[in-house]
Amino acid sequence: MADDAEFLTDMLLEAFNWSGELRFDREQVLADDHISRYVDGWPRAGDFGVVAVGEDDARLGAAWARTLTADQPGYGYVADDVPELSIGVSPASRGQGVGRALLTALVDAARARGLDRISLSVEPENRAAGLYRSAGFVVVGRNGGSDTMVLGLGAG
Repeated sequence: MADDAEFLTDMLLEAFNWSGELRFDREQVLADDHISRYVDGWPRAGDFGVVAVGEDDARLGAAWARTLTADQPGYGYVADDVPELSIGVSPASRGQGVGRALLTALVDAARARGLDRISLSVEPENRAAGLYRSAGFVVVGRNGGSDTMVLGLGAG
């Protein structure tokens, strides 16, 4: 996935602009250290992710996880040993199960790595919040206007 860094940036932009309102453009995402840390230097040791590809080989979305630290936390930071999930789906592919498939594949990859849990940040109004709840994520805190959610990855 080393060659996917640009696409992950595109999907991060989709994630931040989930409502359809242009809250950030690509330049702003890359210039903001708190946002760009989700993709800067992709991949680093410990990073992992998946890309959804359609029948015509078009990339539909991506889900990836990166471990961030207390001195440079992400929006869904829980602990230094808990990777934070990011997921983005192209607007034309939303509502077709792509997000659920990406989430399932990333959770499976996290379990295969022997991780205990993963976290994420989502605004409660975002339709994806329901997807995360249905997958077993639970709210453990709040950061600004977003909920921090965690999924335990024990046997199951």
